[in-house]
Amino acid sequence: MEIFSLTVREAGELLKNREISSKDLTQSFLRRIESIEPMVRSFITIDPKVALHHAEKADQLIKRNEMTPLTGIPIQVKDLICTKEFPTTCASKMLEGFVPIYDATVIEQLNQTGAVLIGKGNMDEFAMGSSTENSAFHPTHNPWDLTRVPGGSSGGGAAAVAASECLFALGSDSGGSIRQPAALCGVTGMKPTYGLVSRFGLIAFASSLDQIGPITKNVEDTALVLSTISNYDPRDSTSIQGERPNYAKSLVNDVKGLRLGLPREYFGEGVAPEVEKAVKDAAAILEREGAVVEECSLPLTRYALAVYYIIAPSECSANLARYDGVKYGFSAKEARNVWEALEETRGQGFGSEVKRRIMLGTYALSSGYYDDYYLKALKVRSMIKSEFDNIFSNFDALITPTSPTVAFELGSKTEDPVTMYRSDFCTIPVNIAGIPSMSVPCGFSEGLPIGMQLIGKALSEDTLIRIGYTYQQLTDWHSRNPKL
Repeated sequence: MEIFSLTVREAGELLKNREISSKDLTQSFLRRIESIEPMVRSFITIDPKVALHHAEKADQLIKRNEMTPLTGIPIQVKDLICTKEFPTTCASKMLEGFVPIYDATVIEQLNQTGAVLIGKGNMDEFAMGSSTENSAFHPTHNPWDLTRVPGGSSGGGAAAVAASECLFALGSDSGGSIRQPAALCGVTGMKPTYGLVSRFGLIAFASSLDQIGPITKNVEDTALVLSTISNYDPRDSTSIQGERPNYAKSLVNDVKGLRLGLPREYFGEGVAPEVEKAVKDAAAILEREGAVVEECSLPLTRYALAVYYIIAPSECSANLARYDGVKYGFSAKEARNVWEALEETRGQGFGSEVKRRIMLGTYALSSGYYDDYYLKALKVRSMIKSEFDNIFSNFDALITPTSPTVAFELGSKTEDPVTMYRSDFCTIPVNIAGIPSMSVPCGFSEGLPIGMQLIGKALSEDTLIRIGYTYQQLTDWHSRNPKL
């Protein structure tokens, strides 16, 4: 096995036993990136000098027996998480070349453990998209088929993990942006409970929906990463107080007695037959292991997409108002006065999808429409959350498809935003409710991966990890790699 094909746990064992050094491991990944990155294009920024410097520091920690499960592990971080040593662009011309003066909390936590940041991952501009085609710099390609999208908006991270360009990646998820690309690239991705992982230093798209989470090769690695990054942070007003469990203790191969629901609304129109079959076959495997699997209903799911595309653009409209060309970032220099400069800066600095969502949100918040759109969306959001709360009185977790289809061709949906938005109808309700969800590989169709989504009640990450881990002990979908 090539050294870059290891999992986090496997690489950690080799580092702990001094069979390899972090410097050797990092150099292996840098060579891998040099070889295949021109095809995949999962990174926006790569800095071998910084990466090797951190690898040397990690080797010193290992020599002093101060190692954690992530010490010396090469990683990629989505390019909307602030880093002092790398530019943070949000894949936008508006922030091209911008270097923050502080690290996000999750970066501080990873630095303390001795993880090795290789570079920043490509994404849809300001996390607005489902295909990583909206990047201002270049699209990312799916490692399983370079003519297909990797999903979005954390497509760079999912593609990098699938292509073995890093051992894990951090993404962000506002409506499926970790789970959907994880499904399309055949890797594991988790959106934690809202507030479990600090958002301090995450450049905001939709503040009530955004959540940082891991993209890994398997559930075991997800547990190791989540245990490191999930801590209370007083700098984040939405951070949940209290101790977090060691999620590695949830890596138990046992689902006996767990009640799992199959909500029928997630298997209806728009879901490809091969996707539905793969997910239901996965549920049957868990049932054979002793889980109780029953059909159930979440009728308000059909409103989630409409609610999301009012709330998310509204929050985006408010959050992106700070980009005015005055304080930092791109600034139009040819304007004749301050008002023209403001208009030109935003017109030239933002891409078309970002401008579309800003206009949608500004309209929904405007006088005369606020009550009809934004306020009504908030009320329906509360109803959707209550519906999930009620169903979890009968079930320990829900099973659905992550994406209704396998990866689609690059360029096939860029001219039809409504069709693109529908790519996330299975994942968006989870963000609306603020609950945790994880995607694990569960099959292939036409040589492309299919993802199964596990959904749990708030703070039930340990249950999702237990279910996902058990499933991955019984199948090998997660261990298959694309041939590049």
